[in-house]
Amino acid sequence: MSNGERRAAVAALIGLAGSPDHRDRADAGRGLASFAEMPEAGEALLGLVLDAGDTFVTRVTAEALLRRQDSAGLAVVAAALATADLDHVDWIHTAVLDVFGVIDGERDAAVRECEALERDADERTRQGAGQLTAVLTGITPILHAARNDRSPTRCR
Repeated sequence: MSNGERRAAVAALIGLAGSPDHRDRADAGRGLASFAEMPEAGEALLGLVLDAGDTFVTRVTAEALLRRQDSAGLAVVAAALATADLDHVDWIHTAVLDVFGVIDGERDAAVRECEALERDADERTRQGAGQLTAVLTGITPILHAARNDRSPTRCR
């Protein structure tokens, strides 16, 4: 996809983000998450994570951003956490648990990304990254990578 096509897709999704229908806004959040690294998507994504009309939009947008498992997605979620009310915080925490509650290596990588975001130039991102790090470190994933200090198991 060319840069022009990417910008057109983001513009269309930003338009959908302004819909009065929460399902349209949720779809916009899922779609825009794919473009989180583009500056023009950032404010719309932040608005969707903090959606005033329906926390379903919050939940699905936060999850889509977190599933990217990169600094662009984590930065938007962190910035939202810094200003979110308690209801939104609960749904963001639910998304964090759903995404990072399975594999410890993914959770650990997210913690490292958030620790780097704690040095970001944006105050909201720094503050929220600290909160996100605390949430992530409180999760005990259900699957753990094999450790080098264990003997290999063989099936016969």
